[in-house]
Amino acid sequence: MTPVISVNNLDYSYGNISVLNGISFQIQRGDFFIIIGPNGSGKTTLLRLLAGIISAGNGRIDVLGGFIEDYARKALARKIAYVPQSVPVDFPFTVSEVVLMGRSPHLGMLGLEKENDLLKAKQAIKFTELDHLADRRTNQLSGGECQRVFIARAICQETEIILLDEPTASLDLAHQTRIMDLMEKLQKERDVTVIMVSHDVNLAAMYGKTLLLLKEGRIVCHGTPDEVLTFQTLEAAYGCTLLVDESPLGRFPRVTPVPGRLMGVKD
Repeated sequence: MTPVISVNNLDYSYGNISVLNGISFQIQRGDFFIIIGPNGSGKTTLLRLLAGIISAGNGRIDVLGGFIEDYARKALARKIAYVPQSVPVDFPFTVSEVVLMGRSPHLGMLGLEKENDLLKAKQAIKFTELDHLADRRTNQLSGGECQRVFIARAICQETEIILLDEPTASLDLAHQTRIMDLMEKLQKERDVTVIMVSHDVNLAAMYGKTLLLLKEGRIVCHGTPDEVLTFQTLEAAYGCTLLVDESPLGRFPRVTPVPGRLMGVKD
């Protein structure tokens, strides 16, 4: 099976500062692929490289069998949708108008939407359960609602791959679960490949099919949650003491940080 994304010997630096070193991995179609790791490990830079927002210094990224550098911007936007961690919402657009912007890669030279484009926007709004907010302006929404609006825009873009940079950051527990359930539904019902950066290893354990653990720009571990989320691997990556056991919700790992005051406690 040809991977939807293939990364080979990828390096990236900001000036003289090396951010990614010798990164190689593949992502299969329909995967729920989550990139985790401590601050400064290169997660967001890697995601931006996969989105084609920045160009790799060395190495190669292939998207759906083609070299990413060979895609025109509009053509790549028909393959990959990107949802950044934060998007300005202080502009006077309604939810429907923002979602419809996802059709831009599919429009002709005049940029005029057709009936089919309006239908795709309505379907994306319904899929993300935003019907009741369709006419609301984005600067009147909560953080969780805004995040769903920009996910709806990405869905409206009709790509095979969606990239998300920490979509649950700064959201409360209910909105975190709602966003993750939404992405899982998209992955399962529409066979979309979901690639996400997350700081929350427990959300990654519950939802991810494949995890990539980075530290200081290098791959520490790549595999299923059971393979990646071991206390040995996580303690080496994060430099703190952790307890890893099986979640009471299912057969996936649960990670608990151990407070310093409990380090010397024995049974």
